[in-house]
Amino acid sequence: MANSGQKVVLITGCSSGIGLRIAVTLAKDEKKRYHVIATMRDLKKKDKLVEVAGDAYGKTLMLLPLDVCSDESVKQCVNNVKDRHIDILINNAGVGLLGPVESISIEEMKKVFETNFFGVVRMIKEVMPDMKKRRSGHIIVMSSVMGLQGVVFNDVYTASKFAMEGFCESMAVQLLKFNIRLSMIEPGPVHTEFETKMMEDVANMEYPGVDADTVRYFKDVYLPSSIDIFEAMGQTPEDIAKCTKKVIESSSPRFRNLTNSLYTPIVALKYADETGGLSVNTFYNLLFNFGPLMHITMSILKCLTCSCLRRRTISPN
Repeated sequence: MANSGQKVVLITGCSSGIGLRIAVTLAKDEKKRYHVIATMRDLKKKDKLVEVAGDAYGKTLMLLPLDVCSDESVKQCVNNVKDRHIDILINNAGVGLLGPVESISIEEMKKVFETNFFGVVRMIKEVMPDMKKRRSGHIIVMSSVMGLQGVVFNDVYTASKFAMEGFCESMAVQLLKFNIRLSMIEPGPVHTEFETKMMEDVANMEYPGVDADTVRYFKDVYLPSSIDIFEAMGQTPEDIAKCTKKVIESSSPRFRNLTNSLYTPIVALKYADETGGLSVNTFYNLLFNFGPLMHITMSILKCLTCSCLRRRTISPN
């Protein structure tokens, strides 16, 4: 139970990665300003979180089961919070999907949207009425630079993030009238076990029904380039947790928060040309015409930039 003066923070998707690090970072706040409710679908996967949380577990951090794909689970979880009082909701739960779109079934696509988009909508719908009554609250949504700029072979995942960005951009206007802030956290590549396993899995998969050229472009061109970018520009879950904490503690939190300054020029390409041709042609040339040059560039970037620059987060202040 939260002590007087503590803000109640509910976080989805805390069994590993970014969600786990955000939960621990807030629970271990030196001033003990937060009472963290870390959630996950299966509490049997809590061991890593409990281990990293240490003494904070049972004091400033508690666990609740939550499946963002279930209306009943969402309602039950929020009802289990004292007086349904949630000061800060952090929507972190998400799933990825990578590969040639011809090989992905509509059902697989629906599952991505069920978690990445409708899961966020469910959570916001459940906490929003109580926040409106109190005229107070902060909703954080873990988005991605892929919610701002499309990335080849990430078509469905990108679409789910675009949908979420559009929904939240619309909601932010209404919520502001009720003194509720909505903030998007937009990381680029992040080194997590989830990302590593996904890369390994797709590299070894067969893609029946997909033409040989597309499979070759995916495995021999896109995947090596993607690995180069991860190694040169990737951040850690701790980096994203620190940025999220800065956004929470800002006196005037921004709506959009890119966590990696190296991605700012890439996103800017899209808005520099209203026809869309500049960004589409730039990424096409980088991938298919200048692949070796991009590999060399990423290698140089990895060597020249110190970890503090590669992991640099942009302060909301």
